[in-house]
Amino acid sequence: MNFLRKAGFILMTGIILFAGVTNCARTNTEGASAEADPEELVMCYLPNEASEELAEYRSALQGDMSAALGIKVREINAADYNAVVEAMRTKHADIVYYGPVSYVQAAERAGAEAMVTPAIFGDKSQAGYTSKIIVKAGSSIKTLQDLQGKTFAFVDPASTSGNYVPTLELMNTFPGTTNEDFHTNGKFFASVTFSGKHQNGLQGVINGDIDAAPVASDILAAEIAAGRAKEGDFVVIHESPRIPSSPVAIRKDLPQELREKVKQFLLGYKDTNYFQYMFGMAPEQRPEFVEAFDSDYDYVRDLMAKVIPQ
Repeated sequence: MNFLRKAGFILMTGIILFAGVTNCARTNTEGASAEADPEELVMCYLPNEASEELAEYRSALQGDMSAALGIKVREINAADYNAVVEAMRTKHADIVYYGPVSYVQAAERAGAEAMVTPAIFGDKSQAGYTSKIIVKAGSSIKTLQDLQGKTFAFVDPASTSGNYVPTLELMNTFPGTTNEDFHTNGKFFASVTFSGKHQNGLQGVINGDIDAAPVASDILAAEIAAGRAKEGDFVVIHESPRIPSSPVAIRKDLPQELREKVKQFLLGYKDTNYFQYMFGMAPEQRPEFVEAFDSDYDYVRDLMAKVIPQ
């Protein structure tokens, strides 16, 4: 199966799994009053963090949170970025690890409230990541200018570092171009698609199925740490400015006391395996969650308006 057919399969699977996410039943919460704690909290992850390889680390956090709160915590995983927004909007998810763009969408459409974001050394000034555009080791592609006429795979329409940021970087490199130019076959790229998640684009480049793809720096670091990619497999031809770190958000219509308990649990969470394999943060960097605010993502709102003017 070639890369484009794989991408089509991924997107179709996303449609199927999205239906499963948004139709899953909430247990013992129907009819609860606005201020009553639910008997269960549902946590949802983006496709990048939803892989089987990361299940034990998600499960560890889920179990620790459940014990700390005295409330059952259950996990669901979304097949695409829109699904995580819809899961919270329809109250099928209570806590979501969003990307910056999907958080902004969820804040507008689903009542999402940013709580925390990961940072090395617990230092918010160091919180953030970049978008790296990679090519296969040995490729003749050396710069963004060399990408014209090549094959390219963005991640997801709502991905910050996998779509919005690399698109803006390309628009800035080629004045007069628009978002549409980079997402239409034959206009700039010979062919362009969405891979579904960063890991798919990374492997597509390594395997030679596509010429180039953007990958979030934290996901790239996590894939290398887990041995699923090696630094010698690819070359970074462009790196973006720093992007605000992805937030963990909660439904703001949940009781305030419960929201604060969840936030304090996450601020005190120190499992180094979770941060290393979920976010690519090495134990010696002493990673932890730090407080996040909605205003932290005003940069992202500006970014979205530049890429797709309203």
